[in-house]
Amino acid sequence: MSRRSPLPPPPPPVEIRSWPDRETLLADRAVVLGELVRLHVGRGRLGLLWMWGALAALGWSFVGTALIMFEETYDVFSAIGALLALVVGCVLLVPSGIFVSLGLGRDRKVRQLLLEWGTLDRDAARDRRLRFPGTSLAWLLMSFALCAVGLFACMAAPAGAAAEDPYGLLVLVMGVGLIAWVIGLIGITKALTHRRWVVRVLMGAAPRPPVPAPGGAPR
Repeated sequence: MSRRSPLPPPPPPVEIRSWPDRETLLADRAVVLGELVRLHVGRGRLGLLWMWGALAALGWSFVGTALIMFEETYDVFSAIGALLALVVGCVLLVPSGIFVSLGLGRDRKVRQLLLEWGTLDRDAARDRRLRFPGTSLAWLLMSFALCAVGLFACMAAPAGAAAEDPYGLLVLVMGVGLIAWVIGLIGITKALTHRRWVVRVLMGAAPRPPVPAPGGAPR
């Protein structure tokens, strides 16, 4: 697996900024914001999130299968198979949860950098390319659909369970549904936070700070 792209640094403090003119500042701002938007809601980020969610759901499926096998086992070979399924499920589930958690922490840093670089100045022409309305809408709709499917699975599984159904089957379906609901909720949150950033920062009327000259005095 390739290493993740490092995050751009925050903008330097006002007293040590050395951009020669405003146009240079705007050009650097556009490059950094473009990279940050790609890291936050780029086309590949949704696929990556769903990939980790699918891996977590697969791992939980093995865990649920192991519980079913433990419930219905009558010999040592079935118990060994259930134990192997449990181990495989944990091997898939735990790294998925870790990487999703790391991604959430990285997203918080990206949003902070988006706010800092976005409020540095305003550039209507370049900012228009950073709005990504189609991409954020795709994030919102696809995540909402996944969230709805997961919530339905969590509610339908206990409602339609029969007395003779194994307990492990109920755990399996509800666990997969919960994972789908969480992944969908993450996607909805990312889409809405990106849209809020666009409205408040790129389209807002925030005051423009002065750009210091090379010598340190404001221009």
